[in-house]
This record gives sequence, C-alpha cells and structure tokens, in this order.
Amino acid sequence: MKLATFLSDGKQRVGALTPDGLVPLPASVGNDLGELLHRKLQVPDLQRLLGAHAGPALNPADVTFLPPVLSPRKIICVGLNYADHTKESALKQPDYPALFFRTASSLIGHGAPIERPLCSDSLDYEGELAVVIGSGGRHIAKNRALDSVFGYSVFNDASIREYQLRTPQWSIGKNFDATGAFGPYVVTADELPAGAKGLLLQTRVNDVVVQSISTSEMLHDVASLIAIASEAMTLEIGDVIVTGTPAGVGWARQPRLILRDGDTCEVSIEDVGVLTNRVRDEATH
Repeated sequence: MKLATFLSDGKQRVGALTPDGLVPLPASVGNDLGELLHRKLQVPDLQRLLGAHAGPALNPADVTFLPPVLSPRKIICVGLNYADHTKESALKQPDYPALFFRTASSLIGHGAPIERPLCSDSLDYEGELAVVIGSGGRHIAKNRALDSVFGYSVFNDASIREYQLRTPQWSIGKNFDATGAFGPYVVTADELPAGAKGLLLQTRVNDVVVQSISTSEMLHDVASLIAIASEAMTLEIGDVIVTGTPAGVGWARQPRLILRDGDTCEVSIEDVGVLTNRVRDEATH
C-alpha cells in the first residue's frame, strides 16, 4: 500500500494510491501519516477502511503533497553509509555509522521548492532511502528490527555544504529551512523486499542521472541501523531514519555541480516512488 499526506480543497488528508487515483481515508484515522501510525492501524485495517469508508479518488496531480509524516519526533540521518560516497568525500570510512539529526522544520513535500539560501551558494543534493518506524522500542535486536518498520519512502537530504563543513558536526548544513524533501508516498514494508534491499536508487538533476546505486550497497543495512540507534535512544512511532547517500554528489564533482534557481532535482527508488522538487532562491526580506 502506498500512503500519502496531502492537501485537497484546503483540507489535509491521508490517502492511499489505488489504480483509480489517490483515495482519501476517513478523517477518523487522522490528517497525517504520523497520526495514523499512532492509532496502530495495520495494513489489513487500512484495506478495510479503504473498502468501506474511503472518499472518492483524486488525481494525484491535483493535490498538494506534504511530507508523509509532518512532525516526526526524530529524523535520524546516516552519513557515509555507501563506500563510494565516502571515497569521493576523501574521508576515512568509519566502523560505526555517522548519525546526525534533521529537524521537522526543514521538511518539505514532493513538488515543493527546495530553497537555495541567501547566505550561501553551496546547495547540494543527496538521494536517499527513508525508513518510517511503525513500532518503537529500546534495545531492539537486529534479528527483529525489521518488525519495527512500517514502510519506506524517498528523501532528498539537500545540504548547504559550506555550513556543513564549517565544523565537525554536520547538523547546521543539514537543517536549513525547506531543504529536506520527503515523499511523496510511504510504501508499506509488506510490498518491498526485506529491509528494502536490492532497489535501484537514482538522482537526476535536470533529467541527467547523477547518482545510481542499489540499496544493497549500504554498509549498515536497515536492520543494523535500527538496532544500533536503539542502543542509545528509544525509537518512537513515526520516527524516520534516512539511510545515507551514494557517490555522485555535486560538491565532489569537478567542476562542482551546484543547484541553482530553476533546477529540477528528482530522486527515484524502485517500487517506492519518485520525489521531484524544483530549486528556488530564498526570497529577500
């Protein structure tokens, strides 16, 4: 099942993509996927609701997509999780995953503009697989970690490299407003290979492929990331883990490929979806 959070006729809804279009689920499930998850509804529950109480199908082209989970308590990002990206970054490959956080205020949905900030000309793209947690916990064993996953989505961890590299801590360059593109859909885990392994991830800038890799190439797979993160913190319903980007980022190219006003950045993951955002300069104040 593919689920999205969106606006239609001024109303925020959660809906499921069907052959007929995007079908809103009843308002009782909540108005974003995070609320739905907190109601602990499973795929069979959603299928029953879809059959009995859903609204008429909408054309996805006619709605405004929002981040599927609007306000996750935690957005845990993983750096250097593909060896080819570590190599192009001229960094040493760490044995332990490089974890950092994004804030919910940085998130935007499919179709929304990624903002190139006034203060820096170093906007870069990072296509990534996102994991949405459906049931949390602490000290989650690796062999049962995938039971915690509700589904998977597409993420563009757009980064302001100048700020990211000013300090050893990357967070500032990863949390500019309107840089964390997320969506358009969350695909429930039952529809994908375990751990979303073996899926083709690609990023395109103005229709040119700039990143391409299989998700099987992640150094720390989804189960490992959940187990490692939960050693330190309680994972909660609706938390998001953004699993890292492969080689091909613009900052590592010669000459550098910097995103500019009017560029289109598209991240696709096989059987998950296509996330498309145009770049827009931040408005002057």
